[in-house]
Amino acid sequence: MSEKVTIATVARHAQVSRQTVSNVLNSPHVVREETRRRVQEAIDALGYRASQAARQMRTGRSRLIAVRIEPTRDGINGSVLDRFLHGLTETAEAAGYRAMLYTAADAAAEIATFDDLLSAYDLDGFVLTGTDHGDPRTAWLAERAVPFVTFGRPWDDPDAHPWVDVDGAAGTAQATGHLLAAGHRRIGFIGWPAGSGVGDDRRAGWREALRAAGVDPAGLDREAVDGIAEGERLAADLLAAASPPTALVCASDSLALGALQAARAAAPSTATAAHTGPAAHTGAPAVPVIGFDDTPVAAAVGLTSVSQPLGDAAARCVDLLTAVLDGPPRTPAPVLLQPSLVLRHTA
Repeated sequence: MSEKVTIATVARHAQVSRQTVSNVLNSPHVVREETRRRVQEAIDALGYRASQAARQMRTGRSRLIAVRIEPTRDGINGSVLDRFLHGLTETAEAAGYRAMLYTAADAAAEIATFDDLLSAYDLDGFVLTGTDHGDPRTAWLAERAVPFVTFGRPWDDPDAHPWVDVDGAAGTAQATGHLLAAGHRRIGFIGWPAGSGVGDDRRAGWREALRAAGVDPAGLDREAVDGIAEGERLAADLLAAASPPTALVCASDSLALGALQAARAAAPSTATAAHTGPAAHTGAPAVPVIGFDDTPVAAAVGLTSVSQPLGDAAARCVDLLTAVLDGPPRTPAPVLLQPSLVLRHTA
């Protein structure tokens, strides 16, 4: 069996230290041209990751980007990021990059991970997922001039850094508009607590769509942390009101699945109100429910949901990050993508 080619093998062949080979691969600008040439010849002769090594020597990059895996939650919404990560990995590979995945429980832990990764690896940059008001992660990277883009807007300053996002307000407005076109007027909303950039954006789309139709949204929304149980509780509360909504739009599929359970449980008490409205002759559920994110679970149970173009979002994140790495010190134009409504049995 032939000897495995390692950095040490290359170092012996080129008659340099292992650190010099490492510098050539990761920080070529610190190595003299003659030495770089000799190490490159050894890499070519031995076949030590030849294409990757050559690329690094030409560009001075590791061709490595890092992205976080979100903590496991309910097994429903986590699939949204899974689709994004698959798209990111495939697009990055096509552009000559590799994606390094890491985990962190919260923003503070993620910043500590940034520090560790940057100390251990010569990363080209980061793709951050999920943004919020006063995001400390982006501030930490910006202060250290570490290249990054975000999948999610900088909610406090849209020009702060390069970003890709999906227009959540447009998604819930489209969902609300679909229900309005079906004849519903009292359309409830179940979302997350105020202060979340994404959650507030999705609530705003529902609210403004109702107002544009001449409907006062007051009293028609509820808020709680994400989850099926919370969605069921909030929907039950709305449907028990003196004038209950005849349809529901939710900020996530988890909340929508819970709302669907509550709507089915409350069907006898809401049937009279709902069946005097648009659902009476369409065969739709007495209280239509629309979710957000179009997860596999939504497809499996026939839940109408707003779908995000996650593959496109991932590709645009890679495009922006490579533009940051290739171009002059400027901020590339942000990208705001449009979602679509996937109609199924529940609305």
